[in-house]
Amino acid sequence: MNAPAAAKVRVSREHARELMRQMVLIRRFEAKCAELYGQEKIRGFLHLYDGEEANAVGVMQALTPDDAIVATYREHGHALARGLPLTAVMAEMYGKATGCSHGHGGSMHLFDAAHRFYGGNAIVGGGLPLAVGLALADKLQGRARVTCCIFGDGAVAEGEFHESMNLAALWKLPVLFVCENNLYAMGTALERSESVTDLCRHAASYGIAAEVVDGMNVVDVEAAARRAAEAVRAGGGPRFLENRTYRFRAHSMFDAELYRDKAEVEAWKRRGPIVRFREWALASGTLHPDDLDAIEAEVAVAIDAAVAFAEQSPWEPVESLLRDVYAPAAAAVAAEPAAPDAAMGRRRLSYRDAVREALREALRRDARVFLMGEDVGRYGGSYACSKGLLAEFGEERIRDTPLCESGFVGAGIGAALGGMHPIVEVMTINFSLLALDQIVNNAATLRHMSGGQVALPLVIRMATGAGRQLAAQHSHSLEAWYAHVPGIRAVAPATVADARGMLRAALAEPNPVVMFEHATLYNDEDELPLAAPEVDIDHAAIRRPGRDVSLITYGGSLKKALAAAEVLAGQGIDAEVIDLRTLRPLDLPTLLGSVRRTHRAVIVDEGWRTGSLAGEIAAQLAEQAFYDLDAPVARVCSAEVPIPYPRHLERAATPQVEDIVAAAHRVLRR
Repeated sequence: MNAPAAAKVRVSREHARELMRQMVLIRRFEAKCAELYGQEKIRGFLHLYDGEEANAVGVMQALTPDDAIVATYREHGHALARGLPLTAVMAEMYGKATGCSHGHGGSMHLFDAAHRFYGGNAIVGGGLPLAVGLALADKLQGRARVTCCIFGDGAVAEGEFHESMNLAALWKLPVLFVCENNLYAMGTALERSESVTDLCRHAASYGIAAEVVDGMNVVDVEAAARRAAEAVRAGGGPRFLENRTYRFRAHSMFDAELYRDKAEVEAWKRRGPIVRFREWALASGTLHPDDLDAIEAEVAVAIDAAVAFAEQSPWEPVESLLRDVYAPAAAAVAAEPAAPDAAMGRRRLSYRDAVREALREALRRDARVFLMGEDVGRYGGSYACSKGLLAEFGEERIRDTPLCESGFVGAGIGAALGGMHPIVEVMTINFSLLALDQIVNNAATLRHMSGGQVALPLVIRMATGAGRQLAAQHSHSLEAWYAHVPGIRAVAPATVADARGMLRAALAEPNPVVMFEHATLYNDEDELPLAAPEVDIDHAAIRRPGRDVSLITYGGSLKKALAAAEVLAGQGIDAEVIDLRTLRPLDLPTLLGSVRRTHRAVIVDEGWRTGSLAGEIAAQLAEQAFYDLDAPVARVCSAEVPIPYPRHLERAATPQVEDIVAAAHRVLRR
């Protein structure tokens, strides 16, 4: 560190001592973690921060306790510089119950909601949309706070980087993006992975003010971070810092480090942040040798104490394994009281009208609710479910997004972290695959990986299903994919009443809910009471009682199952029809109760048979009601083919009434 660089900011003796203490603490912490890894006390992936300390320490000087941090998987330095207790961080490295994430996160997922430290993220670039959402929550609630998002140069190649840059710039969000450019994404040099190695140019292309910073100079980093944070806090929109730095150790403890030579590493070490700051501080008289010795001694004592704390801390008991998968259910939301005459009245609504009515009610009831997605505003929604809401609630709460599913779904997750209640509309289920990373790796896991520190009140709506001659890419029924994942709830309203009531109930959930609306249902109509009744999304519904066979289904197949039951009734067969409603968690008591009455089951599922939700239900019935069954469970699923375009082939590929009737006869003949 040279004098001119240091002269850019006045560094008092006290401040210099604190900067040095934090950098030394991070360096010694990492060295101890490497030692403990060799002793097999820390396991999994371990990504060390040696050489990059100036970035974490300098950036954190610019942030207030109210600001938020979203970090990458190499986040030990960020956590310590933010002020997370050393003991809690070390215990988390061990996986102990006293860790900052209660042992659920480990090295890559340090989390502390009290410090507004929203975790490291093991998915490269995965935290960028979360930061956008946290900043959006602050903007919507009028809070003058900054969200700082820290990531490596490798993330710049990810689509989520570009989607997040665009959203932050488009909506002028208070995000400070900090790219720690250490020249290597794992083992691939930046010059081999990026056609443009000046990373600031990527940010500038989105209209974001960007600055290159010497990431080996803690004072330069602090000065740049303060300038950027002040601009963000003043309403200037996002800022981007490219901190050019270097990691002295391998990518992780598994890395043989064959991609760079030792001479390169040694050259960088000679200009490392601690070396440079020490030389400047001593040469300028800001610090004395005794100060440095005292810092080393103080840090050594603290790290020894942290190791002792971690060693003595308890493991979380196995009995609590499932504890933090879901947040406890909130109290039921009572319906708006209706006048006596209104309560008795009814009106005819379509399925889409019912969805729109539930959206309108939620937006009126709770200022934290907003709707976000492609074409939900001026277009009125791809299925017209949000038509008219923009005029009533405005652009802040009916928020059109670019075509960037991962970006805006991730932003919805971040907004839920920030205290909002987002409703995110994904146009169709096939488009949701572009956001699968955010749904599975963030929405479903953040509560558990944080040790239960957060709730995620988020509803993700999407149209699903075949039947409209849209061919393979717009006819998916992938509900089983989402029903497979713990940490989210999956629901499928099959009736007009449920389209209104289940969305209302989903918004009362403190957990992420994925709602599947079968596209063939939007024009269905029914008479509903003016006063919206409560809908229980925890239980399946018996839509038709019966004694001879149970027809179990959900979503768009319910109408077909009911029609099949009518055909069977004309043949003297009394079929019971069960509407699952909730796909995760399944209401097994209702299913088992039905099978114990009828002793036969046919499961109707528009998904493909292999790996289907129908297969899961059949397995559950075989495991728990085997001796109540008088015949094997039958499944009526889509054919093992991408859904064809011609109507006759589409019909042949998907479950039809005659298929259900035939399956019922098969199980009755056994």
